[in-house]
Amino acid sequence: MCDDSHPYLSGNFAPVQRSLPLTPCSWEGEIPADLAGGQYVRNGGNPLSNGDLQREAHWFDGDGMLSGVLFRRGGGNTGTTEVRPEFANQFLVTDVAAFARGSRFVRRPLLPSIAMLLNPCTTALAFVLTVLRTMLLVLLSRLPASPWPVRKISVANTAVLYHDGRALATCASGPPLRVALPSLDTIGWFNGRAAENEPERGGDTRAGFGGSGALSFMRSWTTAHPRVDHVTDELIAFHSVSVKPYVQYSVVPPAKSSAPARFNLAVPGVASPKMMHDFGVSHGHTIIMDLPLGLDPLNFARGAPVVSYDAAAKARFGVFPRHRPRDVHWFETNPCCIFHAANCWDDDAAADNKNPAGGSTTAVNLLACRLTSASLIFSLGNLPVPAAAPAPPEYAEEEQCRLYYYRFKKEPYTFTTPKIAQQWALSAIAFEFPTVSPLHQMADARYVYGCSTKWTPYSIALGKPAKIDVLAKIDTRALIARGMAHPPQAVKGCVDARTVPEILAAPIKINDDRDAIQLFDMPAGWFAQEPRFVPRAHHHHDGDEDDHDGDEDDGWLLTYVFDESQLDACGRCPDDDHGGAASELWIIDARSMRTVVARVRLPQRVPYGFHGAWFSERDIAAQRPFDRVREMPEAAAAASPGDADAGGAGVAPWMGLGRWLG
Repeated sequence: MCDDSHPYLSGNFAPVQRSLPLTPCSWEGEIPADLAGGQYVRNGGNPLSNGDLQREAHWFDGDGMLSGVLFRRGGGNTGTTEVRPEFANQFLVTDVAAFARGSRFVRRPLLPSIAMLLNPCTTALAFVLTVLRTMLLVLLSRLPASPWPVRKISVANTAVLYHDGRALATCASGPPLRVALPSLDTIGWFNGRAAENEPERGGDTRAGFGGSGALSFMRSWTTAHPRVDHVTDELIAFHSVSVKPYVQYSVVPPAKSSAPARFNLAVPGVASPKMMHDFGVSHGHTIIMDLPLGLDPLNFARGAPVVSYDAAAKARFGVFPRHRPRDVHWFETNPCCIFHAANCWDDDAAADNKNPAGGSTTAVNLLACRLTSASLIFSLGNLPVPAAAPAPPEYAEEEQCRLYYYRFKKEPYTFTTPKIAQQWALSAIAFEFPTVSPLHQMADARYVYGCSTKWTPYSIALGKPAKIDVLAKIDTRALIARGMAHPPQAVKGCVDARTVPEILAAPIKINDDRDAIQLFDMPAGWFAQEPRFVPRAHHHHDGDEDDHDGDEDDGWLLTYVFDESQLDACGRCPDDDHGGAASELWIIDARSMRTVVARVRLPQRVPYGFHGAWFSERDIAAQRPFDRVREMPEAAAAASPGDADAGGAGVAPWMGLGRWLG
């Protein structure tokens, strides 16, 4: 008999509980030599405490797990082109995950589900009791004799990136967490100056993200999508919290730079707490997105959910020079939600990729995945979209999630007229999880890659999770030029109005006559995840950007895929004791968007997850030293509350109180 499991806790959304060290994989096809020595790593939520399958849950919940494929050079000869793929997956040893694994009584996640914060049916009493449970468990974890104190509540489950010798896993509820490549072991929290378990650096004890003081814990919460400028090697991040100032901003230079680090600079102009996920960063400017999606714990006192969307409010974009957030200028437009920015660049005729600050900026451009409402965030928690007051007629739009182009007009040196010069969709297809060539970020990149679907693109039925069956490549330069020549209606207009089936049915074009939108159609029953572009090796020797326009897409897309014919009649994955199920890593020719050049069969499945990154052989070799890694406790056995010897050494008798809270 089939159960009624939550759609984001079942099928290939269901968590895996087994982690593997680097394990050889089989493959078919030819693995490109360009990948030799590098590693693809993807992050995602994977709940450790998963005993209650009927609980409220959201796709954004879950403890972070990294899943990676290392393309090891064969034969011990660093010059050989033979490549052998090896798979590893590891839980990120956050404070929350260690407490959950080491505590015998925790059946539900320590932290409240985002679904509870969204649900308009959540009562004030239920919210208060859930928050009190979390607070009591955190307090218990920090009493004497507890081996797993919870000092930071981040689950580090969203993205992964590389900066200045460190691979970092991220989540918006805490600072980045450093991990080791290629093992994927957890090293420790990174505060912008150093990470835990790194050798002492001259006794530098200065504060980093969050500063010092009573609110430093909250103000260290760093966006899940920091940006790294590959020209200056600066890390740029913002911090969105529920206390004033609601948005702060940090720029971290590399250790070799003489420039000072800038931590938690206030961004003026944000009037209330918001659910901010991403932002835009060009070589010269930053764009903060103040959208009408609120995240305010005090909402319950007003009879509203913690997370709420105001369809009658403005969407606001704050644009400022990278190092001067005090000079922000705000641009207003129709309400929307944006979770991911694809790219951001300056219009500057005197500048180029090798000298990005070479002239006076006249405009700042942004490509972002724009949703016309917050319905998707409710759908990802299997929640009905709450009824709301109708938006003013001028704001009325059909449900959509499209790649949008914004151009913020700028006069030399100062913003004199905050006006959005252009704002329209490039394509009518659903588009999310965007990525560009790493050599063209923050510049006028031609191609953006991402995910789409042939299914219901703008709304998801209750009980049906969102899945990716189409990968997309959009020639943004061509579509922007077309839109400039024949401007669509502001906000509601679209340059290319074709649907996914119409584009798939179009004749194949090659060379300079290629279609501005190219789609990779997954085989029936197969579903993909976010793709990551890796350029051919000759494009980045010695950091040289040999980026001829015709070569920008000369490389590979890497994505994890899953064949759902492996599910049983009830849509469940077989467990490991009964053969299990397995995912594959596909390597797709990014130029043609049609050829799978290699398929790597993994030793287990990779649940549908979030964001990944490519780490080159040079990145792995250049990692900073560390003294040790964090160890995940052994899974605790079910035992009596006062039994300190079963399920985790050193458990104090008072921890039995946790059984009542678990």
